[in-house]
Amino acid sequence: MTDVTGTTTGRVLGATPAAADGPEHVTEPVAYDAILLAGFGGPEGQDDVIPFLRNVTRGRGIPEERLEEVAHHYRHFGGVSPINDQNRELKAALEAELASRGIDLPVLWGNRNWDPYLKDALTEANERGLTKIIAIATSAYSSYSSCRQYREDFAMALEDTGLEGTIEIDKVRQFFDHPGFVEPFIEGVRDALADVQAKVPGIDPATEIELLFTTHSIPSADAARSGPAERGFGEGGAYAAQHLAVAEVVAQAATDGVVKWQLVYQSRSGPPSMPWLEPDINDAIAELPAKGVKAVIIVPLGFVSDHMEVLWDLDNEAMETSEEHGLVAVRVPTPGTHHAYVKGLIDLVLERRDGVPVDQRPAMTELGPWYDVCRPGCCENVRLGFKPAAAGLAP
Repeated sequence: MTDVTGTTTGRVLGATPAAADGPEHVTEPVAYDAILLAGFGGPEGQDDVIPFLRNVTRGRGIPEERLEEVAHHYRHFGGVSPINDQNRELKAALEAELASRGIDLPVLWGNRNWDPYLKDALTEANERGLTKIIAIATSAYSSYSSCRQYREDFAMALEDTGLEGTIEIDKVRQFFDHPGFVEPFIEGVRDALADVQAKVPGIDPATEIELLFTTHSIPSADAARSGPAERGFGEGGAYAAQHLAVAEVVAQAATDGVVKWQLVYQSRSGPPSMPWLEPDINDAIAELPAKGVKAVIIVPLGFVSDHMEVLWDLDNEAMETSEEHGLVAVRVPTPGTHHAYVKGLIDLVLERRDGVPVDQRPAMTELGPWYDVCRPGCCENVRLGFKPAAAGLAP
């Protein structure tokens, strides 16, 4: 059937038969023969920087001068983003975890915005006779840029390679509240709290330390449309709700609820006229001394690895802002290749391979476990509308 946009609904593009009808949770086992690690991608030399940024911002009308501003961050590191090496390390860690469990599943790697591209990974899969793929996107939360855009790029890669109908792609659920993703942050906050107390003897955690859980800002209109509309998440959509829920879990587990916290945002790139999620982390830091805060623990809750937005926006800009306002600042590590995270990603794959019932799936907030197949209309891009997307019901 078709909906009001003229888009075919009721089936899931490029899915395995178990997911093709769009159940919220797939409980039919699927004999996957490969894992696709889907990354964002990043430049690996000075000549790559501007072409990479053009890929990232294609269709958004970002002027060249703004691209040059962002390029400065990459050029500071020799034009090399750390993200590709981090994904190489994650791929190797996933392969080692699979081997340790005696699981024979090759791990393919493809990026949305730079070599190796998703279409290269699908071409490799086809050449190797791999036809049933379970994808892991290197992003934990629900929004256009962190979920649906990956799904659109899966669909585009199938079309570009002519492999739709030959290769089937499912995707693991958004893992924002999976223990494998959350536990490294709990560990990191505990360590950071001990570090702050060692640096500032006698500091009162209840009144003089604050946790800033930070994530990538996105346009407010996109945030409002993140997640299924029928869930009624409100102004910040599922994107804000998921971060808030996980932050509460981490703060409670790591500090027994003693240390105050707030959710802040970073790395906005849109024009000033377009509302984005706030407050900005640097504005939040500037307000802390007036509240009697002496130390800040920065928790990059929205990120899976120490890529450019972490190294530049947090380790550079946020640390400078903290120093300017006389605050001791400690930044918590991202999951990276933490064993709990790597193990959790494989557990998510096996969850789908084995058709694990939803009541047996781990989730550390009341929002999850999240959907295996994204719901119709989930995470619309307000500017571009709906495009074909794998691993979800149309539109």
